[in-house]
Amino acid sequence: MNSFNSPYNKLDAQLPTFGNPKPKMKKPGRLFSLVIVVLALGIVLTLLNIYELHKMRETGNLQQAVQPQAEGKPGKYAVRTPIVWVEGKKLESGYLKHVFSVFDRIGYALGNGESDWDVLWSHEYPFESLAKKMSVLKPHQKVNHFPGSGYITNKVSLAVSTNPFIPQAFKIPKEKRQFLQYAEEHPHTLWVQKRNSHRGIKIKHVQELDLSDDGSFVQMFVDRPFLIDGRKFDIGVYTTLTSIDPLRVYILESEALFRFCSHDYYPFDARDIKKYVVGDDYTPVWEIPSLKKLYRELNFNFKDAFNAYLDMKGHNSRKLWADITSAIKTVYLQKEAALIGATNKYTSSRNFFEMVRFDFALDEDLNVYLMEVNMSPNLSSGHFRENTLMYEQVVFNLLSLVLVTRPVSHDFSQSSEDEANMRVSDKDISVFPEWCLSAQCLHSCENEMCKLCSPCVSLSMKKTLKLAYLEHINKGNCGRVLPQRMSGEFALQWTPSHNDPEFHSLNHRNKLMYMWFVGKCRQSTSWC
Repeated sequence: MNSFNSPYNKLDAQLPTFGNPKPKMKKPGRLFSLVIVVLALGIVLTLLNIYELHKMRETGNLQQAVQPQAEGKPGKYAVRTPIVWVEGKKLESGYLKHVFSVFDRIGYALGNGESDWDVLWSHEYPFESLAKKMSVLKPHQKVNHFPGSGYITNKVSLAVSTNPFIPQAFKIPKEKRQFLQYAEEHPHTLWVQKRNSHRGIKIKHVQELDLSDDGSFVQMFVDRPFLIDGRKFDIGVYTTLTSIDPLRVYILESEALFRFCSHDYYPFDARDIKKYVVGDDYTPVWEIPSLKKLYRELNFNFKDAFNAYLDMKGHNSRKLWADITSAIKTVYLQKEAALIGATNKYTSSRNFFEMVRFDFALDEDLNVYLMEVNMSPNLSSGHFRENTLMYEQVVFNLLSLVLVTRPVSHDFSQSSEDEANMRVSDKDISVFPEWCLSAQCLHSCENEMCKLCSPCVSLSMKKTLKLAYLEHINKGNCGRVLPQRMSGEFALQWTPSHNDPEFHSLNHRNKLMYMWFVGKCRQSTSWC
């Protein structure tokens, strides 16, 4: 029988027999050597990266947060360091120094557009320059501007609004005919001409105005101003919009910016604009003799010193601030529809908040005039170092209000059910038990009185009410402007059929928000 001729037969013939010398070991193959070289190179590169990272940290050049790790015991509720992305031109000049400082103190790491950031603080309007990123926002990300906020901060748009607190104004050349008619009926009125891009103003008579200047507007000059120690001044009120549809608006109640003209108003000379225009070189509160002692020696802040001065002179400071609040409320109610339209293209309006500064002037009878609203108001103490405290309190109270100074592990939108309920539950937002127990509300949600009973409230509206609840308990020194505040007695007597013009002028979601605050006010006057 012929044997099978296979390679295994040849291999068997070559196998060494016991007692033969051991074969010499073969040298490592080329593939093995290549693997060793690659591993060695990887180790060297890793060591170099570690060295460079350490060096960057030591020199302070590490500005991008790379998913910081939680310190302490890791676990389900370990805190991820939140990240802020600050965007603006020439940041190295320090004009946002206090913004950086506050974010640093509340535990934020500094990131950029490529980070998984939590808050974007943009000095410029971001919906054009950063349009792509604004269109793909994650639920936990917050941006410090609202789409369409220019409807409020645009000088022309604001000035020609129908608002009793805004001096009469006319668009040029569109409303030239109406202006000339008004000027003829009010021959002693002085005027200023303004543009969106132009800060400076100068008083002019009608014949001196350029009524062909497209894009400008002319506005009545508020003469006979209220003076302190001979100086005209303006009042800057820091105002925050946290929600639209429904509207929620707050002002910083503890403080305001007071800027005095650098020259005495009288004897009046229209050629000297420093008598009636507040410039960058304005006179601060601590240089005004009647306020200096209150501020310097008695340690009152700007607003409290001003209020004390008014009260000592027999004026009603409470009425003045009520009028300022009414002026702010009117602006947002008038502009809300435009803001809703601008925001509709984005996934959610809950990603946005915005703090602006409303600037007011007073006449000698303490009538309030809204002059302009500033987007991204100045927060730099470079000119006046003593403004540091105010600016940092402005930023801190703002961030507390919009719920980004969080002490728990996640943003509310990302919290687990247990953690979210720990902060605010469905029980915390329930109102009007006497209405909800009625036979009418137990069987139907049709009646307006039943709309806030728990079975009748949509999941979306429940989330809105919970955010309003958290804003209220985190508002710090901010006070609510919208929905309007009320007395406890008013809330106890109020019903949807109550003769309340404020309520009946609102859209559906604003009505629900208003009603909810009435219900919370009934539970505790701290909500009124």
